[in-house]
Amino acid sequence: MKKLLITITALSCVLYMNAQTPEQRGLEIAKAAEKADLGFNSSSVELKMTLKNKNGQTSERSLTTKTLELTEDGDKSLIVFNSPKDVKGTATLTFTHKIGSDDQWLYLPSIKRVKRISSNNKSGPFVGSEFAYEDLSSQEVEKYAYKFLEEKNGLLIVEQDPVDPKSGYTRRLVSYNKDKGYRIEKVEFYDRKNALLKTLTYSDYKLYKNKFWRAGVFNMINHQSNKETRLEFKDYNFDINLTSDDFSQVALKRAGN
Repeated sequence: MKKLLITITALSCVLYMNAQTPEQRGLEIAKAAEKADLGFNSSSVELKMTLKNKNGQTSERSLTTKTLELTEDGDKSLIVFNSPKDVKGTATLTFTHKIGSDDQWLYLPSIKRVKRISSNNKSGPFVGSEFAYEDLSSQEVEKYAYKFLEEKNGLLIVEQDPVDPKSGYTRRLVSYNKDKGYRIEKVEFYDRKNALLKTLTYSDYKLYKNKFWRAGVFNMINHQSNKETRLEFKDYNFDINLTSDDFSQVALKRAGN
């Protein structure tokens, strides 16, 4: 009887998956990934950014990122550069929105001013890196239209088409690891001409608080410029208890001074 129940359950799952459209399954996978990461509340982490130009020459920067989880809307984040001297104090504040364009501000210590980043400039490079400003936003489910493509080597490949017409991408191909909390292993970005622009790979994952997977390394390769940006994360803190006051424009200015 037990074997029969297992067989029936497995068969039901197969029939359910076959009954889904690629769009429905893609959305279901994205929602499962979002659900798996709910509840971290807030966090901070130290990063080392390594920039590599097309000739292989490298330069390094250090920065701190703070994140506040919000369920009624997208998350908030604050990024502050600590070194080298020419970028020290530069800070970016992002309010991600589930619907509509995100709000982003850049603090420049050289002129002691906060500059709002226009929606038309979200595809521009973030402080000279291969990450765009729109890559800094939390990945809310509502930001994309979805289509499941295939399962390959244990990964679920989902096409994500940005809803925002001002996005610098026509689509992204996202690889989810269904056996590890639907964590993302790779993202391929296609530009407005639908040509492969960049590939972001995630590695050195660690599990925090028995639930939250965080990659120790992000590596972004720009296939068109032959440039590369590597982010190395350390000292994750999930007990920092941040509030909205830590993500205001006043906090942005304070963080950069």
